[in-house]
Amino acid sequence: MRVSRIQAGRNRQTVIDVASRLFREHGFDGIGLKDLMKSAGLTQGAFYKQFASKEDLAAQASRRAMESAADRWTAATAANPGDPLGAVIEFYLSMGHREERMDGCPVAALGSDAARQGTEVKASFEVGIKAYLEVLGRMIARTEKEETGEKAMVVLSTMVGAVVLSRIVNDPDLAQAFLDAAAEQVRDTVSV
Repeated sequence: MRVSRIQAGRNRQTVIDVASRLFREHGFDGIGLKDLMKSAGLTQGAFYKQFASKEDLAAQASRRAMESAADRWTAATAANPGDPLGAVIEFYLSMGHREERMDGCPVAALGSDAARQGTEVKASFEVGIKAYLEVLGRMIARTEKEETGEKAMVVLSTMVGAVVLSRIVNDPDLAQAFLDAAAEQVRDTVSV
């Protein structure tokens, strides 16, 4: 049975959405195409009609994951427009975010995996990371008048590192301690 162009486009978006979540949960090499396509409700054969390679899908899924994460930052800041940086710190450095392996930050979930991928996957992450830095820079500029680019890098590095470390450990108290220490350090860095 032939699939219409409209349905093929929808199927493609479904695969990208599903891959964006499953890659964050399992890593790029932690899930095969067969299982990924099954999770999207499609056959493995449909994959090759939609994507040039698994790396092609990984790049598009990474882009989608970064966009999804940026949307979550926007939602957090909209909930607290008086203190957008505080809202992002509270959301990002929370135990709830720590547990969101499929929907959480793709940099924390896939950073070391992405470093071993090809240029297209890295480019998707680079665009997203630059967007994070731009948003953080604007937030920091609201509280300070000095150069914000370097501080935004420190803030992002601290937050991502804390989430990664909190996910590595089994002890929930130690995980919380990493998140709390990072939140305090970030606030000290930007004088919030």
